[in-house]
Amino acid sequence: MNLDFLDAHERHWEDAELLMKTHRFANADHLYGISAECGLKRLMQEFGMQMAGDKPKIKDDNVHADKVLGRFESYRSGHHFGTNYMLAAQNPFHNWNISDRYAHRIEFNSNIVANHRKGADEVRNLLKKAKLEGILP
Repeated sequence: MNLDFLDAHERHWEDAELLMKTHRFANADHLYGISAECGLKRLMQEFGMQMAGDKPKIKDDNVHADKVLGRFESYRSGHHFGTNYMLAAQNPFHNWNISDRYAHRIEFNSNIVANHRKGADEVRNLLKKAKLEGILP
């Protein structure tokens, strides 16, 4: 299959929204994190991240939502378009982990998920901006 971070970002966001509406917080939370990760990786590609097949060429770039903001910042700050694509100072995914997909659903609530949704929405807005400014197709 062909890698498409932008489409992955969008479909994970859409599914997370559906799950959030039905109070399926655990899976919504997981998908908001994946959505943010995919969206930032798409921008990282525009800012210089190279790929080796279906994964980033540099091993440090092969991270998930809880760590991708640091990697995004390194690409963003080194690119001339990057100054217009800053994220909030605090990482909304600091308490998100890919292994949370194995946690019991009782561990998730609307407050936890709302913060992760907000972070994914911030990435979503950066992608919209990049499309409007012609950086992304």
